[in-house]
Amino acid sequence: MIIGGTSEVLLNHFVRGMDPFSSIMAPRLPPFDYEPQPYKGPLADEVFAKRKKFLGPSLFHYYQNPLNIVEGKMQYLFDENGRRYLDAFAGIVTISCGHCHPEVLNAIMEQSKLLQHATTIYLHHTIGDFAEALASKMPGNLKVVYFVNSGSEANELAMLMARLYTGSLGMISLRNAYHGGSPNTIGLTALNTWKYPIPEGEVHHIMNPDPYRGIFGSDANSYAKDLQDHIDYGTSGKVAGFIAETIQGAGGAVELAPGYLKLVYDIVHSAGGVCIADEVQSGFGRTGSHYWGFETQGVIPDIVTMAKGIGNGLPLAAVVTTPEIASVMSQKIQFNTFGGNPVCSAGGLAVLRVLDKEKRQSHSADVGSHLLERLRSLMQRHEIIGDVRGRGLMVGIEFVKDRKEKTPAKAEASVLHERLRELGILVGKGGLHGNVFRIKPPMCFTKDDADFVVDALDYAISKL
Repeated sequence: MIIGGTSEVLLNHFVRGMDPFSSIMAPRLPPFDYEPQPYKGPLADEVFAKRKKFLGPSLFHYYQNPLNIVEGKMQYLFDENGRRYLDAFAGIVTISCGHCHPEVLNAIMEQSKLLQHATTIYLHHTIGDFAEALASKMPGNLKVVYFVNSGSEANELAMLMARLYTGSLGMISLRNAYHGGSPNTIGLTALNTWKYPIPEGEVHHIMNPDPYRGIFGSDANSYAKDLQDHIDYGTSGKVAGFIAETIQGAGGAVELAPGYLKLVYDIVHSAGGVCIADEVQSGFGRTGSHYWGFETQGVIPDIVTMAKGIGNGLPLAAVVTTPEIASVMSQKIQFNTFGGNPVCSAGGLAVLRVLDKEKRQSHSADVGSHLLERLRSLMQRHEIIGDVRGRGLMVGIEFVKDRKEKTPAKAEASVLHERLRELGILVGKGGLHGNVFRIKPPMCFTKDDADFVVDALDYAISKL
């Protein structure tokens, strides 16, 4: 295994609840009534060596000594030694119901026994059942569903629809956005860490309405004017579409300035374009206040893309649009081999039912409010916390060297990231400089879990 020497001493101290650098007791994980299975597979050294030998060199990993995660249960993960970690990042905002949720697993396994794959050239009830349930969650006339396998695929298809429907090519997205890593969605993405030097294909990036770092603060009208100026001076006056996350994910949990989307949607529609909401991370009740992120801005998009939480770990994504826009796809054959296959459809339908049955949206609102309140109190004690933001269980904590200049505390964030792992908490990192912690756990995350995260962060910052 990888852990050894000083790191092993650190781990052993933290497992016992003792800080190796002082006699103060470290925060401890909340109790959890579950015993992981004994692990008999290859250990971290072997797994990592094989990964480096046979998988692409572009893969990255968290932590100096990468974790070998072998089991998951609800909001917790277990490593090869059976050590439990609080998963505060949900497999990059993908586990919605909880790791290995029994009702989701049962739906997947029961369908797998009957039929795993057939494609849409034949009839099968699961895809229709799932589409009907998903459409019932959408406002307005968003009633036609296309199933694909990932968020990148969903945004590719949405961009294709926008261009076919409008007859224009120009797409507009926000700086600091992440919309995928495929050749076309790289163009929509506006963070250099994710972009290869290839042609972007008629995509333009406008000013990000970031209340914390944006030059206009929370002034939605000024940001909207930037879009209008772009259309007036940088296009023919017509555009294909505009796409945005309501709360930017990889960009560091940045919630758009209040009222921004309503202003922008009017401008885009006047320029002949369609408006696309990227709900890959913010959908399915995660924001607590609403089922979809775009609803927090009081708008109804023309096209909505979704992935990640829709499948609780299954390779599943969707595009939902109006019958009018969907009709343009009938010009040619539009087909996706695995999109909406029986197993993923059965699992996805189970996810929707679990989220409703367990009232995860209201739970996210309640626990998220508690978490944000405690984090904002923590911010008063630690100058390194420049901003606490988000909604529900989609929260960002930005670390800065000084609050006036907002200089990113990248090195300090990396140290804290390792410290939280040592304490038993796995969080995400985001933002262009990697100085934002992304707290986006499975939606079964509890107030006790939230308290543990805040207490552990307080403890870790105090040791910097």
